[in-house]
Amino acid sequence: MSTRSPAVAGFFYPADPHALASMVDQLLDDARPNELARPPKALISPHAGYIYSGAIAALGYASLQVDAHPITRVVVAGPAHRVGIRGIALPGVDAMATPLGTIPLDTELCELIDAMPGVITRPDVHAEEHCVEVQLPFLQRLLSDFTVVPLVVGDVAPDTVANVLEACWGDTDTLIVISSDLSHYHSYDEAKRLDEQTIAEILARRPMISTHRACGAYPLNGLLEVARRRALQPTLLGACNSGDTAGDRGRVVGYASVAWHEE
Repeated sequence: MSTRSPAVAGFFYPADPHALASMVDQLLDDARPNELARPPKALISPHAGYIYSGAIAALGYASLQVDAHPITRVVVAGPAHRVGIRGIALPGVDAMATPLGTIPLDTELCELIDAMPGVITRPDVHAEEHCVEVQLPFLQRLLSDFTVVPLVVGDVAPDTVANVLEACWGDTDTLIVISSDLSHYHSYDEAKRLDEQTIAEILARRPMISTHRACGAYPLNGLLEVARRRALQPTLLGACNSGDTAGDRGRVVGYASVAWHEE
């Protein structure tokens, strides 16, 4: 079995499995998301180091209500930070690993979407990429048995991403996670202004977010197109930036957690 090894353990989150489990559990325990009538079908979740964005990410994962609504498959789509591509990259492996263990891929679904327009298999795109990896420990601490479909999304039209997400949509046992931070390296006040505008566009389901406003704009715009098609309803669970958590306020990165529900 081929496995994609963790690339950012010890940098974005603890490499020691006990320390990582303890940190994630504490973030989930501390999370106080808006009370939702039903668990989300999709989440927008940040992907910075846990000391910066872990508390915001935990808001989304804490809203899942997994005891009453089990999740057995998670599709995680995030941006290409390391290797620029045109298209949507699959990792070409059988499993993804973190210090907490190994998660099998849904190989049948991966084979299905690998034949779709815009989808390619590129292990090199996934090898050092963090956008999917940092979501996995949260899922491992919440879900007992699940598969993952990891997608790294480069320069591609929202419709193309939306078609792939819809092919993965499944039933209530499938969760969609869009991994994205918001604005990068503005002053604290400027970042707050920009991120408020971006969040308003997201909540309005307008698939026109630029990469200057969200590093995960390509997968995010794909979800917003699905949201438009399916009339998904968003709930903002929380937002902040690195100046609110563990960074200085001269150059900050913005984060938000948004839950999406089917009517």
